[in-house]
Amino acid sequence: MGTPLDTRTAQAEEVLERLYEEYPDTTISLSYSNRLELLIAVMLSAQCTDERVNTVTAELFEKYDTAEDYAAADQEELAEDINSITYFNNKAKYIRSACADIIEKHDGEVPDTMSELTDLAGVGRKTANVVLQHGHDIVEGIVVDTHVQRLSRRLGLTDEEYPERIEEDLMPVVPETDWQQFTHLFISHGRAVCNARNPDCDACVLEAICPSSKLDHDVDLASGDEW
Repeated sequence: MGTPLDTRTAQAEEVLERLYEEYPDTTISLSYSNRLELLIAVMLSAQCTDERVNTVTAELFEKYDTAEDYAAADQEELAEDINSITYFNNKAKYIRSACADIIEKHDGEVPDTMSELTDLAGVGRKTANVVLQHGHDIVEGIVVDTHVQRLSRRLGLTDEEYPERIEEDLMPVVPETDWQQFTHLFISHGRAVCNARNPDCDACVLEAICPSSKLDHDVDLASGDEW
């Protein structure tokens, strides 16, 4: 038990097959109704739970509708509107700046290229990938959030530590047709079973092929620490 397959490609394919069966309907958990709302929600979700973001945006999206609304918002007022979100002051600044650029440079529309999105304040590759995938139906990478970062290392799919390096390392071994769902499957499994502090290896559909299984191994490959 706890033995990975011979190659990373075979390991990735087996992991996907098992997770597709376990979570057949998994998808993005942020609530939004248009591309701008998606962008704002993903910006707010950095180091914050989607559940908390959805609670905040339920009111935020009623108050602010367009990029012009956000760009013209008072900094202190917008920060207050999102003050239960982590780093709310900085995120309010990023949102106002990004929306100002969307108006000035993109005719008020959320751009549809990686370079244009990552030029916006507060938007890194992870956020841009989410917006491209779910706002524009463009899949050109793998979204590496904390769950993907943790599980991909635990499962022996990568030895890289940082999100962009992990993404680069995963793309050649994960089938391109699965890039979008790969993230959703890992998020679902990370929340339900393979959490950061105390994964439930006894209940895990991946335990038999996991080189970090607590049932067979002494080290959590995600952190390098002993169980």
